[in-house]
Amino acid sequence: MKTRRRRTAAILAAVTAALSASALTVAAAQNASAAAGCDVEYDVVNDWGTGFQANVSITAGEALDGWTVEWDFTDAVSGISAWNVSSQSLSGRHFTASDAGWNGAIAAGQTREVFGFTASGGSGEISNVKVDGVACGDGSGEQTTEPEPTDPEPTDPAPAGTPVEEHGELHVCGAGMCDESGAQIQLRGVSSMWLHWQTQPYAQNLQALEWMRDNWNIEVFRVAMGVEPEGAYLDDPQGWKTEVEKVIQNAAEAGVYVIVDFHAHQAHQHQAEAVAFFADLADRYGHLPNIIWEPYNEPEQVSWTGTVKPYHEAVVAAIRAQDPDNLIVLGTPTWSQDVDVAAQNPVSGTNLMYTLHFYSCTHAQWNRDKADAAIDAGLALFVTEWGASAADGGLDGRVCLDEAQRWVDWMSANKISWTAWKLDVGPDSTNLLSSGAPLTGGWDGYLHGHAPFVIANLP
Repeated sequence: MKTRRRRTAAILAAVTAALSASALTVAAAQNASAAAGCDVEYDVVNDWGTGFQANVSITAGEALDGWTVEWDFTDAVSGISAWNVSSQSLSGRHFTASDAGWNGAIAAGQTREVFGFTASGGSGEISNVKVDGVACGDGSGEQTTEPEPTDPEPTDPAPAGTPVEEHGELHVCGAGMCDESGAQIQLRGVSSMWLHWQTQPYAQNLQALEWMRDNWNIEVFRVAMGVEPEGAYLDDPQGWKTEVEKVIQNAAEAGVYVIVDFHAHQAHQHQAEAVAFFADLADRYGHLPNIIWEPYNEPEQVSWTGTVKPYHEAVVAAIRAQDPDNLIVLGTPTWSQDVDVAAQNPVSGTNLMYTLHFYSCTHAQWNRDKADAAIDAGLALFVTEWGASAADGGLDGRVCLDEAQRWVDWMSANKISWTAWKLDVGPDSTNLLSSGAPLTGGWDGYLHGHAPFVIANLP
């Protein structure tokens, strides 16, 4: 059972609380912008030994229009990185953060989670809390204990005859993937386009997902949430997380597996945001049997041991704090080709797989040789993205079907699961649909590029 501890302090006009690594609430004193009884809740939601993640919420006694929160860490911390703030500073052990504008207004009586952060070192304990410059006192607040929240109840069983009803919860078995009964299986499906670049919201449409399940026989769908480009997750985290949640909920209703993909090429530069994203979704959806997490789509030419692996360790710890068992697929260097490098120094943990990508006009036997070396070393692989095209996704319109067939045969022989790139309309040869394809499915007359080949190789 996954739970999170929470402790609260009495609400007074000007009181204090010594804040521990569990969640604590302290009362802020009355001033021009923070009315008496305004609560600041500091919630350490994850601690991986060398660092921690915390979320901060405010409950307004009277309406607020902007806020600044500050405190002292009781231990030395470093590398603090906050999100949803306009400014942050760490001077010695003193930390200050201010609202981002859009989250500055809090109605009277409203509780709002306003920002979060990650930090390295320290225990997470804080003291000398101030809100808008007003001290919260000296630790005299009476503490009470609230009941520990429990996980959400499991959803209804997957519909009869669907992939999730047939296979249940998945796990790694040796260098493969097994279902709930212990049988080694291979899942096949398709990936969305970068969500923010879709021509229509195909990925978020339940009817389309059910149509692909019933007509293309997909067993797994990958939702590729773009992170770094303009208009993607970093510009609108709540908006795009909400869109991902639609896909998760649709997949649960349709009885198909869903890969939640943090679709980035420099995810290690946004570790705090990734930790927050996956910790939150794992907390709320980790009980589902059909979830597969993919924290880093395609690391570029960066070090596995020095860059990618430490990032994965932090994100895996955040997921496992909430979801102890669902599959996690870890991206590998050189656009997820260097699985043999990862095999020499894998991430510790259970139910971890490794991402392999290929495009058949670019990648051939030499890349399968690297994958074979990883398999021989005991690594479980998942091809979360592939195309019968050049590595640019087929900008020239070409398809290389002979080499693509060699790849498909190799994946079948090794029972390596896959999702083909990508469910959208456009001239690239990896776009599965042609102009005019309706939002809700019924695409038999709208296939494009490598789509006939992909569909012919689905179950």
